[in-house]
Amino acid sequence: MSIDTLSRYVVRNDEILGGEPIIEGTRTPVRSIVGLWRLGVMPEEILSHLPHLTLSQVFDALSFYLDHQAEINEYIEHNQVPDELVHPSVKATGESRRKKNLLDLAGQIEFAPDFDYKALREIRHAAD
Repeated sequence: MSIDTLSRYVVRNDEILGGEPIIEGTRTPVRSIVGLWRLGVMPEEILSHLPHLTLSQVFDALSFYLDHQAEINEYIEHNQVPDELVHPSVKATGESRRKKNLLDLAGQIEFAPDFDYKALREIRHAAD
């Protein structure tokens, strides 16, 4: 059994998922964490989907991904479920979550006291 330490929490074990990068002490691949993150799930919220992980492990996996995007993207692509096999209700759930996360982010935006709201409305009206 060969185990390579790749970062603080990310390892590669030849006997687990064919050596794909995983979180140490688990069978959770980095691609699973990245997949949730790409769907717009905040790192803190990923813990509710993968409760056996710590926030440090999630951030380390995302950091590892940012340094090894090509490799992890290959694992994601290789393990992608074909679109025609995804049930419509699952697709709708993912889309509503993305919208909710965008609305949550929009609610956190703070404008300067002298922000020109009138100009923003004019720009939006011109774009429509």
